[in-house]
Amino acid sequence: MKISEKARLCALSPMRKFHPYAVAARQAGKEIYHLNIGQPDIETPQALFDAVRNFDQTVLEYAPSPGIPPLIGAIRDYYARIGVAFDDGDILITTGGSEALQILMFCILDEGSEVVIPEPFYPNYNTMIRAAGGVIRPIPTCPEEGYCYATREKLEAAITPNTCAIMVTNPGNPTGVVLTPEQMRLLADVAKEHGLYIIGDEVYREFCYDGDTTPRSMAQFADVAENVVIIDSVSKRFSACGARIGALLSKNRELMANALKFCQARLSVATLDQVASAALYSVGADYFDAVREEYQRRRDTCYRALLKIPGVVCAAPEGAFYMMAKLPVDDTETFQQWLLEKFEDRGETVMFAPGSGFYATPGSGRQEIRIAYVLEQARLERAMELLEPAVAQYRREVLHET
Repeated sequence: MKISEKARLCALSPMRKFHPYAVAARQAGKEIYHLNIGQPDIETPQALFDAVRNFDQTVLEYAPSPGIPPLIGAIRDYYARIGVAFDDGDILITTGGSEALQILMFCILDEGSEVVIPEPFYPNYNTMIRAAGGVIRPIPTCPEEGYCYATREKLEAAITPNTCAIMVTNPGNPTGVVLTPEQMRLLADVAKEHGLYIIGDEVYREFCYDGDTTPRSMAQFADVAENVVIIDSVSKRFSACGARIGALLSKNRELMANALKFCQARLSVATLDQVASAALYSVGADYFDAVREEYQRRRDTCYRALLKIPGVVCAAPEGAFYMMAKLPVDDTETFQQWLLEKFEDRGETVMFAPGSGFYATPGSGRQEIRIAYVLEQARLERAMELLEPAVAQYRREVLHET
């Protein structure tokens, strides 16, 4: 029996592919510090749990395919507070940001259609685009330049007659790069000039550091409203990954009318999760101020630790809760397996996400890792403390360097 080429072209998640080795390491008695998956440990706001406890319907019915009105209204009001006027019809509730991406790609891609994306990028983009018959057209970046990509030259060099969209994560996963308002304007202009969608995956919008606390969105550029599509989610914003509630937003009525077909085909998003997520939007600015302060402290911890390792190349991320770093090793997938099978310090080791899975260009990212700084401070300090002797020992034992 046959497996489709679309499935074969997809890859396992670089964040999860070493799970079997981690299981074996734990069975051998090792404690593992997980920096590989972006699962925040910040407490979910109590409002979500209160909404679940107070749910008093006697039948758990299908929700409307576009989403329940209280959640759509809460998201509409949230965007109004950052200067974007969405109508209810501009918002479709999805099962996490992942389904929003999937539905969008089904709507805009034909076989061979291209999406321009700066690499390294969130690996699930590859799966969603491949499954819809599309191809990623990467904008190359490098750690030595801080993964900068927002220049007209780089953007236009990646556009071909098959290009249908430019997609960016802002703030960035996995790099932590944050676009300036001028860079966002440039992307909007290039998309408009070339007749392309400009897709903003903005699930980390509130997490910008070093005093940059003004939430920004590609949807704030009213003159490109027909081009702009926003991917959003409660997962990271409210530390509610298990709620699986996202949203697809656009003022492009033709696009949204076609997206609704897929929303109807999957019937509805989980009713109770929508009710609970609507309550999250009652959380005030103090919540984000505290979370932002905590993540910035963790960012600083990781960055300082990386700078102590000879040969590491990295820049301080400006947002989200990830950072990429180039290590002085031959291959970070080999290094990660070695960490789980061979390395320990007082019975402890560490996991990260190897960098090659965040690239579309073959051979790229082999010396890079993504760190998710989602552990509480003491555990994060210990995880980063382990990395320096691990790199040194690997270079001696595996690379036979003196």
